[in-house]
Amino acid sequence: MTNTVFREVKSEVRILGVDDGPFHKFRDEKTALIGVVYRGASYLEGVLKREIFVDGDDSTEQIIRMVKGTRHRGHLRIVMLSGITFGGLNIADIKSINEATGLPVIIVTRRLPDIAAVKKAISHVQKPMEKIARLQRAGRLHTLDIGDKQVVYQRIGLSSYDAEKIIRLTIVRGLVPEPLRVAHIIASGMSLGDSRGRA
Repeated sequence: MTNTVFREVKSEVRILGVDDGPFHKFRDEKTALIGVVYRGASYLEGVLKREIFVDGDDSTEQIIRMVKGTRHRGHLRIVMLSGITFGGLNIADIKSINEATGLPVIIVTRRLPDIAAVKKAISHVQKPMEKIARLQRAGRLHTLDIGDKQVVYQRIGLSSYDAEKIIRLTIVRGLVPEPLRVAHIIASGMSLGDSRGRA
């Protein structure tokens, strides 16, 4: 799919930010997948919830269903993911998300992933080659300076220029875009009864 061209990245561009809930690796079969519909970094419009299998292969499908099933669908312009792995090693295929929804996808993380360690972990779960293929389809890792620190991002369906403008626009403080920070807080609060961990 060709890149979406933003003539102007509006301050209240509507973003679906997605993060997963905490889980017990040896006890929980599923974990929550939370989406928040945000206007830029300023206004929360909606909260969406799905469930995914821990170390499964359904995060891509559930994110697509989240986008297509929400009443906010017509207003969404970007899907933003907190990393590429959800529920342990349930790896999202951002190319498939982009193609199925028509929306650009940005992955944002705070540090460069240890790809060798991820691949080693993948070798111990079902369908390892399919999971590795999803990692590879996510494309190149980019770094973006935020003050004296960096965030890492991957993108599909939009230019690096636009992706970086959107990331900068949505960071209020620290290194986490507001849609992802709020998705994380809601996901952990719903799962644990009280939000915790770094957002």
